[in-house]
Amino acid sequence: MRRVVFNQKGGVGKSTIACNLAAISAARGRRTLVIDLDPQANASRYLLGKTLDDQKKTLAHFFDDILAYKLFPEKPETYVVPTRFANLGVMPSDPRLEDLQVKLESRYKMYKLREALEAFKGYDQIFIDTPPALNFFTRSALIAADTCLIPFDCDDFSRRALYTLMESVREIQADHNRALRIEGIVVNHYQARANLPVRLVEELRSEGLPILEAFLSASIKIRESHAQALPMIHLEPRHKLTREFEALYGLLAT
Repeated sequence: MRRVVFNQKGGVGKSTIACNLAAISAARGRRTLVIDLDPQANASRYLLGKTLDDQKKTLAHFFDDILAYKLFPEKPETYVVPTRFANLGVMPSDPRLEDLQVKLESRYKMYKLREALEAFKGYDQIFIDTPPALNFFTRSALIAADTCLIPFDCDDFSRRALYTLMESVREIQADHNRALRIEGIVVNHYQARANLPVRLVEELRSEGLPILEAFLSASIKIRESHAQALPMIHLEPRHKLTREFEALYGLLAT
C-alpha cells in the first residue's frame, strides 16, 4: 500500500501525521517506509533526529541518478536509511530538492518515483510526505500512490484551500493515475469544545466530503514529540493523542 499525505496548505500536520501513522504501522510488525519529498525535511528530522545530518544517501541523490539517466543503477532500497525503530525506514529529504525540481520537471520525470516504488520489495506500507505546494514532487507522489490522505486544520482558510486541493487530486486521477483513491480527510488540531471546529466539520460532512471519523486533538505534547524525534507511540504510548493516531490507523486500508 502506497499512501500520500497531501495538502497544498502549510502547517496542517502532514509530516506529523505521516510519521506517526508509519511508526504505528512499524510497531505492529509491518515493514514500513517513509518517503520525505519536502525539502524542509521535517519528516526526516522527526524520524532520524540529529543523524539526518550524517546521511550520504538522500532523495537528492536518487533524483541526481535519474537526471544522469541511470535507471536505478542500484537497488532502490539503497536509498533507504534505517531508523532506530524496528521495521521503519526513511528515504530522507535534502534541501537540494529545491534546485533539482526545475530540471526534473523540464525533463518530464514525474513517473520515475512510481517506477522506483514498484521495484521495491518487501514493504507492507509506504507513506509519502509532500511539500505544501502542487509542484513536481507532489505530482510525482500522487502519481505513485494508491491512496491519498488529506490533513485538514480546523480553520476557514484550510476549508477554502480544501476545495482547490480536491480538484487538484481529481485532475491527477483523470490524467495520470486513475487508480488513485482519496482515502479520507484527517481532521487535525480538533477542539471538541470549540464552536468553529465543530461547525466546520459538520459542514464538510453535509457536503459529502470523506471525513475520517478519528479526529486528532490539539496537544502541546506533539511539540515534545518533535523535539525528541520520537513519534507519539514511542514517546507516550498511552497518551490521548497516541490513541487517536491508533484509531486513525485502524480506519485505513491495510
